[in-house]
Amino acid sequence: MLQNIVIGQYIPVDSPLHRLDSRAKILCLLALAVIVFLANEFWSYTALVTTVILFVVLSRVPLKFFLKGLLPIFILIIFTFFLHAFFTNEGAVLFSVLGFSVYSGGIEQGVYISVRIGSLVVFASLLTLTTTPIDLTDGFESFLRPFKRFGLPAHEMALMMSISIRLIPTLLLEADRILKAQAARGADFAKGSLRTRLETLTAFIIPLFVRSFKRAEDMATAMDARGYRGGEGRTKLRVLKWRARDTIACIIVAGVGVVLALLRDF
Repeated sequence: MLQNIVIGQYIPVDSPLHRLDSRAKILCLLALAVIVFLANEFWSYTALVTTVILFVVLSRVPLKFFLKGLLPIFILIIFTFFLHAFFTNEGAVLFSVLGFSVYSGGIEQGVYISVRIGSLVVFASLLTLTTTPIDLTDGFESFLRPFKRFGLPAHEMALMMSISIRLIPTLLLEADRILKAQAARGADFAKGSLRTRLETLTAFIIPLFVRSFKRAEDMATAMDARGYRGGEGRTKLRVLKWRARDTIACIIVAGVGVVLALLRDF
């Protein structure tokens, strides 16, 4: 399941979202991360879900791949739903389970919060699924460049952020391999006392850290062998260009925010 995480992966297809400037997509993601919290009633959440579906369709990422990748996130969403369903005491009592009364307001809040979390994950996933690592680094660097006057290494910071995002699926794949290898050797992470589980977990954490540091060392060696010395004096083969479609995309996202604000129940 761990290897199915979509955040950090890139799918090379031709779509309207792929053709957008990386800076426009980063701005849209930041705006959408705020916009999702404007929804607080049925029609505003309906508009939010419609926006999510529209963006997924425009990305042209295979739906089967997308659903498979979001499966691990569904566990968190389901947990959040039940947390609100059993501990939010608002509205009428629907039924009782094991001494817990489930209220209509709890079900409603559980659904709404789950939609928010799911929307945020989808929007974040679309950024990496539709943007190459180089364009993502250039986009981050473009926004960090004004802070160079204060001594901030913009290029190095952008590169570090991009590498960190791209390493998420790689490290998850490594974690999945270690879990399977330890399970094949008889390790059981679900049984035994708390102390036994912690000791067993050590057999997973230590190899994961060792492999992570080894991968980081190999990457540093490769960059050094290619003459990487930071951003000073470096030129770019592909220069980012802001086009009319990027402006239109930002306007559309702003329009979504206005719609949600108008539908918001004050």
